[in-house]
Amino acid sequence: MTHMTLNVNGSSHHLDIDADTPLLYALRNQLELNGAKYGCGLGQCGACTVIVDNKPIFSCVTPCSSVQGKEVRTVESLGTADHPSALQKAFIEKQAAQCGYCIAGMLMRAQVLLERNPNPDEQTIIAHMAPNLCRCGTHLRIIDAIRAASGAQHEDQR
Repeated sequence: MTHMTLNVNGSSHHLDIDADTPLLYALRNQLELNGAKYGCGLGQCGACTVIVDNKPIFSCVTPCSSVQGKEVRTVESLGTADHPSALQKAFIEKQAAQCGYCIAGMLMRAQVLLERNPNPDEQTIIAHMAPNLCRCGTHLRIIDAIRAASGAQHEDQR
């Protein structure tokens, strides 16, 4: 066991944990942040996507030791059921979730895109979202939601 401090969603968390423990396990088991999901455990599906220093990463294959001193954001940082973010509202309005398992990872990857490029075109969205999989096949609605959110964010900036 190693004592480490993780900065998650703007708060410091002191954990006694094996340095090689996947970040996903620390988030879910120690910090009780259950938005990121265990999908494949191989960094191939994206259900576990979180943001580390403004980059989307697969938390199932990222050891906790590699994120010390970095800013980790999970889907819980985006908004709440009572006050969803523009991106979350767009996903709801476009019915982008079917089973919902992939949605937290999709939201986090999309959030990074919109922070980097507030008004991406469809091809940019498709290319950026490619690493994350939706087994239910709602990719078209996810793309529509991201486009809608980019418009909403663009309007909010005026």
